[in-house]
Amino acid sequence: MSRHTDYSSLEQAHISGEATPKPLLTLSDAVALIVGIVIGAGIFQTPALVASQAGSDTAVLLLWLAGGVVSIIGALCYAELATTYPNVGGVYYYLKRAFGQNTAFLFAWARLTVIQTGSIALLAFVFGDYASEILQLGTFSSSVYAAVVIALLTILNIVGLQQGKWTQNLLTAAKVLGLLLVVLFGLTTTANSAVPPESTSSGNWGLAMVFVLLSYGGWNEAAYISAEIKNRQKNILRSLLWSIGIITAIYLLINLAYLRGLGLANMADSSAVAADLMRAVWGTPGAVFISVLIAICTLGAVNATIFTGARTNYALGQDFALFGFMGRWQQLPSTPSSALIVQAAIALALVLLGTFTRKGFETMVDYTAPVFWFFFLLSGISLMLLRKKDPLLTRPFRVPFYPITPLLFCAVCGYLLYSSVVYTNMGAIAGVLVVAAGIPLLFWNRYRQGRT
Repeated sequence: MSRHTDYSSLEQAHISGEATPKPLLTLSDAVALIVGIVIGAGIFQTPALVASQAGSDTAVLLLWLAGGVVSIIGALCYAELATTYPNVGGVYYYLKRAFGQNTAFLFAWARLTVIQTGSIALLAFVFGDYASEILQLGTFSSSVYAAVVIALLTILNIVGLQQGKWTQNLLTAAKVLGLLLVVLFGLTTTANSAVPPESTSSGNWGLAMVFVLLSYGGWNEAAYISAEIKNRQKNILRSLLWSIGIITAIYLLINLAYLRGLGLANMADSSAVAADLMRAVWGTPGAVFISVLIAICTLGAVNATIFTGARTNYALGQDFALFGFMGRWQQLPSTPSSALIVQAAIALALVLLGTFTRKGFETMVDYTAPVFWFFFLLSGISLMLLRKKDPLLTRPFRVPFYPITPLLFCAVCGYLLYSSVVYTNMGAIAGVLVVAAGIPLLFWNRYRQGRT
C-alpha cells in the first residue's frame, strides 16, 4: 500500500463529501474525558492490594508516584503518534500503518469484543453493585442497573457529541470533588489502631505495580479523540499531561488519606478501603456517601469508555466491507451511531453472560488484561517502526530522549503482559479465544473483497 493511499478511507470520505468527525472538543473536554475514564472503580479497590505488597507508608506513595511517571512516559509516545497521525481510529490507525491491515483488524476486533466492551460491562457491574447498596432492585439488581446504564449512556451519545461531552464534564467534576472530600476527611482523621509500618511485610513491588498501573489505565484513550480535538498539535499533549498530572495528584492524596485515616496494616487488610475510611469518620452516612461517589465515578468511566470505544468501531467499518455498516458518521449529531449501537449490544450480551457466570471484578480483568497489554506493547513498537517508515513526515511533537523513552514504555508493557498472563492463568484464555475468532472473519472479508 502506498504512502498516499495508506491515509485510510476516512480521508477519502472527507474528499467525497461524506460526513466525517469534526474538531469540536476543547482542551477541557479532552481532560474531562481522560480523567473520567481513568478514575473509575480501580482507585476504590486497588489501594488495599498495593498496601499489602508495599511494606511501608513511603513505599505506598512511591509506587503511586511511579505509576504517574510511567503513564507520562507512555503519554509522550502517544502524543507523537496522535499529533503525527490524527485519526478517529487511534491505535487502530497506527497499527495499520506500522504492521498492516491484518494486525489492525485484529486490534479493532479485540476492542469491539474484549477490551472496550469488557471494560464497559465491568464498570457497569461495579456501578450496579454500589447503586444496589442505595436502592435494591431485586435478585438481579446489579445486572439491571448495568444494562440500564449502558443503554441510557449509549442513547445519550447517539443523540450527539455535545450532550455526551457535557455529561462527561459534569460527571468528572462530581467525582473529583467527591474524591477531594474523601481526602479531606482522611487527612483530618488520625487512625486509632494504626500499626507501625515495620509490622507489615515487604511484599512484592512488581505485583503492586500491576495494580497501580491497572488504576492508571485509560489515558491512552486520548488517541481516539485526536481527530475531534481543537488545535490538536498542542492540545493532545496538553490534555495528556494535564489529565495524568491531575490523576497522579488525586491518587497520591487519597492514598495519603487512607494511610492517615486507617493506618497501613488496616488499609492492607481492608476489602473496601474507601468505605472503611468513611465509616470510621462519619458512620453509616459515610458508607452511603462513598457508595454514591463510587457510583458516580463508575458512571463517568462507563460514559467515557462508550464514547471512545465507538471510534475504533467506526474506523473498522470504514476499512472493512464486512463491518461497513459501522463506518457511517452522522453529521448532524456528529457521532458514529451504528458503531455505538453495535458496541452496546455486545456489552449488554456480556452483562447477560456475567449475570450467571461472573465472579466479580477479577473475572473481567482476566478477560481483558492480557489482550490489552499485548496491543499496548504493539502501539509502542509502532512508534519506532513509523519513525523508520515515514522519516520525512512532519511530526508536530517528537518524543524526547528517543529511542530511550519508547523502549522504556515497551519494557513496561512487556512486563505487564507477562504479569497479566501469570496472574490471570486460565481466565485469560476466553479473551484470547474471542480475539482468535476474528481471524476467520478477516479471511472471509478478504474473500468478499476479492470477488467484488
